[in-house]
Amino acid sequence: MSLQGRKTAIIGGSSGIGRATAALLAERGAEVTLGGRDEKRLAAAAEALPAGTKTIPVDATDRGSLKHFYGKAGRIDDLVVTVTRRGGAGPATDLAEQDLLGAFEGKPVAHLQAVALAMSTLDPRGSITLVSAGSAQSALPGTAGLAAVNGAIEAAVPPLARELAPRRINAVSPGVIENEWWSEVPEEERGALFADFAEQTPVGRNGNSEDVAQAIGALIENDYITGVVLPCDGGLRLT
Repeated sequence: MSLQGRKTAIIGGSSGIGRATAALLAERGAEVTLGGRDEKRLAAAAEALPAGTKTIPVDATDRGSLKHFYGKAGRIDDLVVTVTRRGGAGPATDLAEQDLLGAFEGKPVAHLQAVALAMSTLDPRGSITLVSAGSAQSALPGTAGLAAVNGAIEAAVPPLARELAPRRINAVSPGVIENEWWSEVPEEERGALFADFAEQTPVGRNGNSEDVAQAIGALIENDYITGVVLPCDGGLRLT
């Protein structure tokens, strides 16, 4: 499938995986609209992307904000949702003290609301690509909360693909991606974590945002794939 002239909306597109995906799809000819909560980051992303990239502020946890976003974006062919919120990591004994409701609201609830409200503007033969995380497919101690949050997204993909056909619904499940998501971890600790994960990963390295963008692009471009959760984790789930 050619992306030339296709209209793509990316919610959560002002940084990291979303921004890398915007750059890739624009390079392949798509007309990209970015949505995100931080207007400064949206503006910075737009400056770095090809001319014609649109930006619209949006909070995917707010239904009114999503409706405004889709109204401004107009008809779209492909929707990508990369929205996330930190939370859910830590030992099982600490889960009762964490903001699990906020973690669910910030990711699976936001993703499902974004899907539901896109139906009025998404082309009947368009595509939706969600972004979960490798925690849903691994069994790493200390990630039960993350696994539940991301597993909720992955569990929704097959029934959505059946219900919304011929629209295609897929997800990408990234592994350890060295980007802004880790910014709140102290630098020294972050470096040690990255080194440990890279050593465990069969391909011998951690991922970057561009790796995940390539996986998202592949799912959008292949119109014979639907209902799939595609791991993009260097094989880390196998360890």
